[in-house]
Amino acid sequence: MKLMWKVILVFMSVLALVFFFTGDFFLSAPASTENTANKLETLAKLDKEVEESSGIEQIPGTNNKYLTHNDAGNKPRLYQINEQGEVEQTYKPDLPNVDWEDLTQDNSGNFYIADTGNNSNKRRELAIYKLKLGNLEQAQAIRFSYEDQDEFPPSKKDRNFDSEAIFWHNNKLYLISKDRGRSETAKVYQLPDQPGKYQAKLIGSIKVKAQITGAAISSNAETIALLSDEKLHIINGFNSVENFYEGELQNISLKEAGQTEGVTFINDNTLMLTSEGGNLYRYSLQTASSATHQ
Repeated sequence: MKLMWKVILVFMSVLALVFFFTGDFFLSAPASTENTANKLETLAKLDKEVEESSGIEQIPGTNNKYLTHNDAGNKPRLYQINEQGEVEQTYKPDLPNVDWEDLTQDNSGNFYIADTGNNSNKRRELAIYKLKLGNLEQAQAIRFSYEDQDEFPPSKKDRNFDSEAIFWHNNKLYLISKDRGRSETAKVYQLPDQPGKYQAKLIGSIKVKAQITGAAISSNAETIALLSDEKLHIINGFNSVENFYEGELQNISLKEAGQTEGVTFINDNTLMLTSEGGNLYRYSLQTASSATHQ
């Protein structure tokens, strides 16, 4: 019995010594796995004028100025905001706002407003408005329908003809659908960026268990960012933008960010985001410790 107690005392003494010399390591280990560079940074509360921000783009030639807009039920306005969330200028194009859902731009100074909201999948003709901020009266319309839609609306499980996400590349517009039926497939459509009337061409799809609410492309055209409620979906590793949907998909949690709707790249590794509810966020893509792959 005495021998057993001696063994226990020796064992406990060894444990005490190990903890004495390494305790700091064990206590601090969880903090070392936390990647602060990957956290969502809240920059500001947006002005009440843009509490339902649905899209965002950086304004070329400005120092951290952005263009944003509200969605259905609001005036057809574009708002210039700063990183403090303040509205600095309001643009009033003479256009209807049936349901403005996203914003993109080309490399010639044109912005594209996606009047493509289609919650009930009943709209037979949708529109994307092309304009320059310095020449609003010359706005042009790109009108379209989806080449694979023949019911208005389709059955509830097949309602995948709403789009809240758009980006521009190489004279083409890419629209990503919001799968209201099954929340599992984001379809990818392509349109020319010139005014006219078209059928949007279905070119591919992405298996993602989310309803996509925004899209953006990096300036080097190597990364596509898709957005859904409190999630980012990053795609890279593709051969060309025309088949970006074949790239590697990375899902990143944006816990507690709310109803995230607008996204744009401010450089190839940094995103600016907005949410309905009125917040402006910044997010770094350099690391993604909270990501999962599929």
